[in-house]
Amino acid sequence: MRIAIGADHAGFILKQLLIEEIRALGDEAVDFGTHSEESCDYPDVAEPLAREVAAGGYDFGVLVCSTGVGPSIVANKVHGIRAALCHDAFAARRAREHTDANVLCIGAWSVGRGVAAELLRAFRDAAFEGGRHARRLAKVRALDDATRAPSAEGSPARVEV
Repeated sequence: MRIAIGADHAGFILKQLLIEEIRALGDEAVDFGTHSEESCDYPDVAEPLAREVAAGGYDFGVLVCSTGVGPSIVANKVHGIRAALCHDAFAARRAREHTDANVLCIGAWSVGRGVAAELLRAFRDAAFEGGRHARRLAKVRALDDATRAPSAEGSPARVEV
């Protein structure tokens, strides 16, 4: 697998550990930064990573900051991204199985190294189940498409879900 990974300064150390975990699993980790613990802004890492994942260049992405909240908000603003903030392996697995999530967000100050590695493995090893979830995901995609294009009045189009 080819996995995009990025973090802000608060997630830098955990990101480095997760890169080691990705490589130990035999996968390719592509580091979107940051490259130190020097203060930086999470949107500067999350947006380019999300755009590349949405474009299909990666199997999925991983974003890390202190809580995981900021990067999940940024990533979810990119058309085609379904970022999931997870704190346990059950949620990480279900994010893939039920919503076909393509970016895993982790809070470095919320989980330890061991849990973060479990989250990564659960997310990586799970697959979208389809079935009843495909119907729901189609509604999410319709909403994503509808809010991407402005309506004639110049505001995002309204979609019935």
